Parts: sequence; C-alpha cells; structure tokens
Amino acid sequence: MKNCCCNDVGDSLVSIKVLGSGCKSCHELYENTKEAVKNAGLSVEVEYITDLEKVMGYGVMSMPGLVVNEKVVSMGKVLKVADVEKIIANKTKGQFVS
Repeated sequence: MKNCCCNDVGDSLVSIKVLGSGCKSCHELYENTKEAVKNAGLSVEVEYITDLEKVMGYGVMSMPGLVVNEKVVSMGKVLKVADVEKIIANKTKGQFVS
C-alpha cells in the first residue's frame, strides 16, 4: 500500500504505524515503538491502527505489525524497544532490519 506523500522520501522518516487488533501484544508493540521514537529524539507520531480492513490492506495477517514509511518491516512479533530503535536507525541509512 502506497501513500502518495510517502513515495520517494529518501532517507527521511515520515510515518510509523503499529497494526493490530487492540490485544495486549499489539498494545505492547505500540508502547515500545513510541518509546523507541522518543529515545531517538524524533518528532514522528506513531499511529495505532486497529481497523482490520486497513490492517489487511498492508497484507499483514499476523499481528502485531510494524509499518515504517508505508513498508511492513515486522509482523507477528512484539519487538523490544531496542529492536524498534534498530529498525529506525537502519531506515535513516536506507535499510530495513526486522
């Protein structure tokens, strides 16, 4: 799924979304992601999407899912704060690690 304003964003971090059903694991990834963004000193808002139609639009069938700049970078696991920080750091280098 592509967002018209997120195409060709280069190395900038534009959006971070946590996809989930609202369960404990999904909420935990959301909190860990917000903490990682805060630790990185970024002013990016972390969006928590629980609308299953929108979640399925990303092709995520195993929740929770993590989307950075409209690209699914993780699904089906609760990442620790350090893991999310690594993904964010690698995104600024143009790489993804999940």
